[in-house]
Amino acid sequence: MKSKLDKLLEDIDPVNTYDVVSSRVDSALISFKINAGIIDDWNEYEDLLARFFRHTQNKILNIRDFCPKDKAFDLGGSVYILNKEYGDSGDKAAFELVRTGQRGGIYSVLKKIARHMIEDYAGRMISGGIHGFWDHLSIEEKFEVMDEYLSKHGHLLPSELTEGYAGRIRMNFVKVLEEHPRLIKNIRKQQGGVLIRTSDKKKYVP
Repeated sequence: MKSKLDKLLEDIDPVNTYDVVSSRVDSALISFKINAGIIDDWNEYEDLLARFFRHTQNKILNIRDFCPKDKAFDLGGSVYILNKEYGDSGDKAAFELVRTGQRGGIYSVLKKIARHMIEDYAGRMISGGIHGFWDHLSIEEKFEVMDEYLSKHGHLLPSELTEGYAGRIRMNFVKVLEEHPRLIKNIRKQQGGVLIRTSDKKKYVP
């Protein structure tokens, strides 16, 4: 029988988080309409960023766009990502690519935004599942879960963190859980994990 921890780790597995969000973002990229390959008007560029953010967010959340649009909010979401990607005034740096078509132009900029949105929304799914799980455990159950995790998955963590009582891990255990899907995703990528299907679920096998 699966333990509570086993069920949680299955729920937040990359197949059920990153892959789900990534698939929806891919759908957003494919279905997003661009009227021109090069845009040299700043207002048109901002409209593109706002529309793409809203379009992609709706795809991720699996909702239709019948809510009133807030261009300032949607534009702000894209600009925040571009500043993370290209540094200060990242929206201006991205505009140069959109205006000139260099380094992949518009599509490259939109893919950068999309990649960040995958990380953001998959992270939200993971964090929400973990906090819902953790907050309903008693103190005793929390210690049992930490012991179980270290017993089953401690070998995946740096040895200096798992020595002795693994105090640093226990003090930041929720963060360890939040990082677990990314850790698994990276391990599978390195090992060339194979996706197989069971009767009703998907899972990876190294």
